[in-house]
Amino acid sequence: MSQPTIEPLPPVAILAGGLATRLGELTARVPKCLLDIDGEPFLGHQLRLLAERGVERVVVCAGHLGAQVERAVSAFTSMERMDVRVSFDGPRPLGTAGALRRALPLLGDSFFVLYGDSYLACDYREVFASFRRSRQPALMTVHRNEDRWETSNVELRDGQIAAYDKTSPTPRMRHIDYGLGILTQRVLASIEDGASADLADVYRALVERKALAAHEVAERFYEIGSPAGLAELRALLSREPGKARLDTHRAGPGAS
Repeated sequence: MSQPTIEPLPPVAILAGGLATRLGELTARVPKCLLDIDGEPFLGHQLRLLAERGVERVVVCAGHLGAQVERAVSAFTSMERMDVRVSFDGPRPLGTAGALRRALPLLGDSFFVLYGDSYLACDYREVFASFRRSRQPALMTVHRNEDRWETSNVELRDGQIAAYDKTSPTPRMRHIDYGLGILTQRVLASIEDGASADLADVYRALVERKALAAHEVAERFYEIGSPAGLAELRALLSREPGKARLDTHRAGPGAS
């Protein structure tokens, strides 16, 4: 009896072009996604996790110190069976949504969006299935946070996102943007290539149109966007069994 065909997951766009100002001198010469975690750049851990979850194609949206990111991607793809490409902002930062707009030719009709400082061990196939069932042009994963890890920014009502605001949260916001979404190309159609735009604004506009599906995940998120988060993830991953490592010398600052 033939085995059922498993539908390939859409590609993942990793947003890794920010300046990471909260980390101070740590990211003055090294992009945040290449900070050392247990002897390997964080991006290597992130890509390997995606591969384990069934992702086959990744586009890294790079900006700040992007040449280092490109070298790290080359080191990873030489060791792993994964198609990883880099999309560059260009001469000026494009913001999270602007970077996605620039990368659209590499992404296809629908794609995951993952922040470059997030380590999310959820079920990506389950998230994709939820997106397909929703028949909406976009989906945001959320986690019931109750202000535990960071300030909650999502009001979830009857399984639907009623409000989303990263700058002006309300007491009704018990959930948080988990850091993983799915978008279709048409969501970004109004953004001109080369224009700067923020993904948070795109999400808020979708909420207003009731066009943003929600998928709640139970697994907590890890991030390296703050010194505390960086220390916590280092402690978590240092306990994992040894794996093949990226060549940190090739990926490091000033490598050639």
